[in-house]
Amino acid sequence: MIPQDTIVALASPSGAGAIAVVRISGKEALPIAATVFQSISGKDITKQRTHTLHLGHIVDDHKVIDQVLLSLFKGPNSYTGENTIEISCHGSTYIQQQIIQLLLRKGCRMANPGEFTLRSFLNGKMDLSQAEAVADLISSDNEASHQIAMQQMRGGFSNEIAKLREELLNFASLIELELDFAEEDVAFADRTQFQELLNRIEFVLKRLIDSFAIGNVIKNGIPVAIVGEPNVGKSTLLNALLNEERAIVSDIAGTTRDTIEDELVIGGIGFRFIDTAGIRETVDVVESIGIKKTFEKIEQAQVVLFIIDSLQLIIDNENKVKIEIEKIKNKFPQKPLIVVINKIDSLNPTQKELLSTKLSIINYSLFIELSAKEKQGIEELKNQLLSFVNTGALRNNDTIVTNTRHYDSLLKALEEIQKVNHGIQTDLPSDLMAIDIREALYHFGMITGQVTNDELLGNIFANFCIGK
Repeated sequence: MIPQDTIVALASPSGAGAIAVVRISGKEALPIAATVFQSISGKDITKQRTHTLHLGHIVDDHKVIDQVLLSLFKGPNSYTGENTIEISCHGSTYIQQQIIQLLLRKGCRMANPGEFTLRSFLNGKMDLSQAEAVADLISSDNEASHQIAMQQMRGGFSNEIAKLREELLNFASLIELELDFAEEDVAFADRTQFQELLNRIEFVLKRLIDSFAIGNVIKNGIPVAIVGEPNVGKSTLLNALLNEERAIVSDIAGTTRDTIEDELVIGGIGFRFIDTAGIRETVDVVESIGIKKTFEKIEQAQVVLFIIDSLQLIIDNENKVKIEIEKIKNKFPQKPLIVVINKIDSLNPTQKELLSTKLSIINYSLFIELSAKEKQGIEELKNQLLSFVNTGALRNNDTIVTNTRHYDSLLKALEEIQKVNHGIQTDLPSDLMAIDIREALYHFGMITGQVTNDELLGNIFANFCIGK
C-alpha cells in the first residue's frame, strides 16, 4: 500500500502572505529538489545531513524564481517517514504556483488531501487515531478542543486502546491454544483472571464511551438557543454576549424572523449562540416560519436561555411564566434551562421588590437577572453556562473521545466484551468465545489502524486539507 511516487503541495494557507511553504515528500524528493535549488554556498543538498537549513535560489533553467530557505528531512526521521523537503519562499501566489509547476515538470505529482499524513501512518510514524487528531488539531478553535487533540496526537488514547488490546490478545492466544488441544480437555487460560481482565476492559470502555458526550460538544461547540416572546431583548443579549452588533435590535416586535448564529469561547469552551424568532401567535406567514424554526433550534440545542422582560413579568400574572417554564421543561426535560430576567436596569426600587416577590412565587431554581442593554450580569450568565460543561476530565488530562468513528468502534468492542464475559459465566465452549474475542480485537484494531481498508482510509483522509 505504501506509494513510491513523490508528491508536492502547498503546506501553508493558499493566498498571498509574508511566506509560503511548499512541501515535497517521496523517494525522489532530494534529487528532484536538487535539480531546481542552487545553494548560495554551492552545497549539493543530496549530500547534506538531515534536519538542516539551506539558503539558496529556486531556478528554472537560468531563470531565478525566488530566494528561498530549504529545509531537509531525511527518512525515516521525517513527518512522513520519507525524504521530505520544505521550501519556504516569499508568499506571492505567482511565486508559489511557479515553484509548484516547476516541481511537477521535474517529476512530482500533486498530493491528495491528507496524503502527507497518510504516508506518515503507512510508514508507521503514527497510528490512525493520532493521524485523525492531526485534522482535529488544525481545526481546533478553542483551548478545550486544542487540548483534546494534543492529548490524542501524543498517543494518550492510542496507548489506552493498545494496552487493552495487548492484554486481551494474550488471553485470546491461550483460548486459541485450547482449541488445538480440545480432545484433551486442557485449560490454558485461567478463567478467574480472564474475567477480571474483561471486567477491567469493560470499565475502561464504558468510561471512554461516556466521555464522548462531553468530547463531542467540545469539538463541535455547545449550541445554546436564546428563546422568548418578541421584544424581550433576545437580540440585545446576543450582541452583549458577543460584544458586537451582530443582530438587528428594534422596538418593533417580530424583527428577528430567522435564526442568527454566532460563536463565543468562554473559559476555553466553544459555545454557539442561536438567536431565534420571538414565540407568539401570529398571522404573518414569514414570522410563522421563523417561529417554527425556533422550536427546531431548541430541539438541536444543548442549553436553552428563556428570556423574560422584567417589566412585563411585573405586569403579567406570574403563573403565565410558570406555565411557559414547565412547558419547555416538559418538552425538553434533558436540556438545562436558564430563565433570564432581562431589562432590570429599567426597574425602580419598588418594582425590583415586586419582581423579587414574583420570582419567589414562580420558585424556579435557575434565574439570572441582568440587563443586556447595559451588559449587567453577562459574566454571571457566562459562568452559569460554563458550569454545565464537565471540565473535570479536561483538568485531569483524562482521555476524551471526540471522534464518531472511535465512538462507534468502542460501542461494538464493548458489546463483544460483554458477550465474552457472559460466555465465561455460562461455560460457553472455547471455540464460540474465541469468535467474540476476535471480533473485539477487530474493533480495537479499527481505532488504531491495525485493521484498515482502502475505503476507510479514503474516507478519513479525504477530510484533510491538501498539504497536510
